[in-house]
Amino acid sequence: MLTININSLKNVLLKPLPGSEIQLQMAPSNRPNININTLKTTDYKQSAVMVVLCRDDEGSLFIPLIERETYNGTHSGQISLPGGKFDIDDLNLETTAKRECFEEIGLQNMEVLGTLTQVYIPVSGFLVQPYLAYCTTENLTFVKHQREVKTILKLTIKTLVDDTIIKSGSVTSDVNLKHPYFEVNEYKIWGATAMILNEVKVLLKKCATL
Repeated sequence: MLTININSLKNVLLKPLPGSEIQLQMAPSNRPNININTLKTTDYKQSAVMVVLCRDDEGSLFIPLIERETYNGTHSGQISLPGGKFDIDDLNLETTAKRECFEEIGLQNMEVLGTLTQVYIPVSGFLVQPYLAYCTTENLTFVKHQREVKTILKLTIKTLVDDTIIKSGSVTSDVNLKHPYFEVNEYKIWGATAMILNEVKVLLKKCATL
């Protein structure tokens, strides 16, 4: 069984992150080259997502992902991390990530280990701050948002660190565009979610033992 030392992971997060170079390995092929450091606050909407390391009944780690319901919007039907846009009542972006995680999958007992590299999503104008957390709840039961979440998926750490799940091909209605994605069962994980998970993958490998 693949084991991750959570304390080691905390220490890794205190060091320079793998960053956008690693994230861009999983970026859509038609993504414009944008330096987020040059963005003005009027150029984006603040948002946050939570990458939560949870344990199943056998003690193996997995990350909960959501399949969004179909709606009239940019990210309709996509596989995503729990998260959403900053609300005026949120104390900060960490509060946003925690709130959205509870609203979308019913998860609230977690220890936030640190932040990951921000990702800008050109198509929707969101600047996303990802957080990495460890779930402290035993016998975990998810409760999905009835309107926004179609399915809750469990991406095992063992699967994530397996390089053979990285594919390239069509992920949208435009079959002529080939994008990198993670293939997990019948699902294709691409876009900002794949970019964030690629950085998580590198960090986990630094703390993993078999």
